[in-house]
Amino acid sequence: MADLQTGVLIIGAGVAGASCAKELRKVGYSGSILLLGRELDAPYERPPATKEYLAGKMPREDATWLSEAWCEENDVELRLRTSVLKLDTAEKTAKLQGGDVVSYDHAVVATGANVRRLRIDGTDLEGLHYIRALRNADTIRAELEQVEQAATIGGSYIGCEVAATLTAHGKSVTVIMQEDHPMQVGFGETAGKYVRSVLEANGVTVLGGKEVEKLEGDDERVEKVFCTDGTAVDAQLVVLGVGAVPDVMTAKGAGLELGERGGVLVDAQLRTAADSVWAAGDCAEFESVLFGGYRRIEHQDVAIEQGKTVARNINGAGEDFTFVPYFWSDLSDWLSLEYVGNASTGWDEEIIRGSVDEGAFSVWYVKDGVLVAALSIGRGEDLMDARRLIAVKSTVDSLREAIADASVDLAAL
Repeated sequence: MADLQTGVLIIGAGVAGASCAKELRKVGYSGSILLLGRELDAPYERPPATKEYLAGKMPREDATWLSEAWCEENDVELRLRTSVLKLDTAEKTAKLQGGDVVSYDHAVVATGANVRRLRIDGTDLEGLHYIRALRNADTIRAELEQVEQAATIGGSYIGCEVAATLTAHGKSVTVIMQEDHPMQVGFGETAGKYVRSVLEANGVTVLGGKEVEKLEGDDERVEKVFCTDGTAVDAQLVVLGVGAVPDVMTAKGAGLELGERGGVLVDAQLRTAADSVWAAGDCAEFESVLFGGYRRIEHQDVAIEQGKTVARNINGAGEDFTFVPYFWSDLSDWLSLEYVGNASTGWDEEIIRGSVDEGAFSVWYVKDGVLVAALSIGRGEDLMDARRLIAVKSTVDSLREAIADASVDLAAL
């Protein structure tokens, strides 16, 4: 017999779970809501952990996305430092850390993702950090006084953002990555080369085409990063940004089906195959009406919008998730990138609008003649047009020349 009963049980207090709780109250859901989080902090935004918060420019409370006070005012029970030990979808119950058993009408799996671990020698040394939470940033900041040289492993936005933040903090930083240029995997060679030029112009050393072999140090602290080609980089602090994997431990224990990308498999309305069980955020692999097939998209805005969609559907909306993803990345005050759409399955054509040499351009990504994504560097106005075209699955056959000509007003076409 259950100790507690709730209308909606939300497992995971990141922005996906928090936005679900918030939207449920917004659309008039009057049942009880129990929001569970494993961390010590109320739901907060993660992007500042590598940028403003890491730099010491943002107070902790400014990163909070859903406060404990809001939960009290809106009758949402928020339990922090609480994990689900077992989810029983047949009985519609969940056993919580501490022993309580909760019965629910609806359950939302919003457990997010965990950092991908690098399996090489030396990862037990002090000074080695993964960064996904604000508390990771706290630990890094506490060590900076004893650090002159730092390295980031991985050329994604995390590695680049941390490199920019620490360089602006007065540290000598090297970015080490397998690809040739930073952010090349997600944004292509043109954008990757430009990002590299900005990093190098501001004092960051970029080593592309390198695979890290091991870490070494004396007195238990890291001192050098060694690559397979013999390259050695001095570093008393190393931040690893080599990707993330969906946190599906609870889902697997409940027997929920997982997709090819490792996420909890859900349909276009974000329902799992289990009765009254939903999934949202970084752990969800959803049937995409907009892009086709099943996708798992690790963007904060996607997590927020998926949480909202689940809430509305619990309340009977019956709507598909059709949000066009939006993403941004700041490299100190040197460069801002904005991105809409999703090109995770690749693209076969890039259309450049504006001037790369002048640092004001956008890259439009096309697959099989259809626009799937666009990246803006200094041309944020292009993204409004791109987003509209992506939303209607527009082909670019009749627009290719207009997109490439920055003098053409696309909105007027």
